Amino acid sequence: MTARLQTDVLVLGWGKGGKTLARSLGRSGRRVVLVERDDAMVGGTCINVACVPTKALVHQAEQRRPHDDADAYLARAIATRDGLVERLREANRQLLATVDAVTLVRGAARFVGERAVRVTGRDESLEIRAEHVVIGTGTVPRRPGIPGDDGPRTHDSTSLQALEGVPARLAIVGAGAVALEFASMFARFGSAVTVIARGPAILPAEDDDVRESVEATLADAGVRILTRAETERIDDDGTVATVVTSADPVHADAVLLATGRSPATAELDLAAGGVDVDERGFVVVDELLRTSAERVWAVGDVNGGQQLTPISLDDHRIVAAQLTGAGGRRRDDRVAVPTTIFTTPPLARVGLTEREARERGIAVRVGAKAVAGIAAMPRPKAVGETHGIVKLVVDAETDLVLGAALHCVDAQEVVNLVALAMRAGVTASDLRDGIWTHPSSTEALNEVLAELR
Repeated sequence: MTARLQTDVLVLGWGKGGKTLARSLGRSGRRVVLVERDDAMVGGTCINVACVPTKALVHQAEQRRPHDDADAYLARAIATRDGLVERLREANRQLLATVDAVTLVRGAARFVGERAVRVTGRDESLEIRAEHVVIGTGTVPRRPGIPGDDGPRTHDSTSLQALEGVPARLAIVGAGAVALEFASMFARFGSAVTVIARGPAILPAEDDDVRESVEATLADAGVRILTRAETERIDDDGTVATVVTSADPVHADAVLLATGRSPATAELDLAAGGVDVDERGFVVVDELLRTSAERVWAVGDVNGGQQLTPISLDDHRIVAAQLTGAGGRRRDDRVAVPTTIFTTPPLARVGLTEREARERGIAVRVGAKAVAGIAAMPRPKAVGETHGIVKLVVDAETDLVLGAALHCVDAQEVVNLVALAMRAGVTASDLRDGIWTHPSSTEALNEVLAELR
């Protein structure tokens, strides 16, 4: 027999947007049911297999010394990472457990009608009907669909984190953020890494000087980049995997498929709920995150927007504003959203590149300087990491910052200051003349913005 439950708000998925929405609405007195199908994903993708655990491994890789045994060091790093993840899971459990109005249901959900789902657990099923539904089931690693992409030495970004030893040779298919982060990380764990890029270069959206800075840094870490190489298949002879490409073959002890992510909607039967998807399977939403079904929204990665935790968090604000009657928030309100690729050092960026600004016909002044040559930026020298470049693009008429690329120590923090300046209309001159802590990476702004051309 199927039990039945009626609620005000039904949230599918324990990701950043869904769990924050559930907690905030529950604390305001709304009856909320949150459904999560996987005990290993309590708290969402970010804290379990993506943002946090991978950055913990990046940090551990950066601390490894040349004489450390590679396999033993990786095992300790993974154990440290696992401890962190479990603490975060427990914190997420407690955040919801303290809100009486939120009910957690474990199991796989499937739409059975308009704002109605059936949740199937181990030994029971539950039909839930709601006044409002929020889909936040996230994404999963996508396989490229080539022969051999399911071989024993072939991994996605989740399974590669559970290796029992450091592969002597690691081939990475793909050249996006995930590929470059793992390349940088495993090179420091001790692997000989080859990145296989389909196009003529990695980071094609970046200006040439920024891309060249990242390429040079990866090369110094021992990473080989193979460009114009379409991956055709992966052969495995039982002892080694060979990635066959349109360029050279790459022999490896492990292969990472960093070929993007697909929406986690296969089990949901969205059509039964009247929810449309696009040609890639992502839930179609408008600027208010409304789906094609009445009073059904989609938040986070599943709606096909930028796959970033802070975007998921902001998605929750957009939906919450509608459910509380506050209104006023939309996706197209977002300005100067910063991003970071956590290579060593990280590459953070916000706004326009120099090329984009000039293509739009904007008269710009540009400040760009290699980190090693910035006298007013001593922190990279103090911590022994002087790779990188700091580049800012400024509107020549208004003196407003149009964009920045920061490939340097602490870039993930400095970019937030630049993004705030862009949103608040703070001029480049104000940033140039700012009084910053010393020694810090922020001080680069004093020097780089003083040399605009």
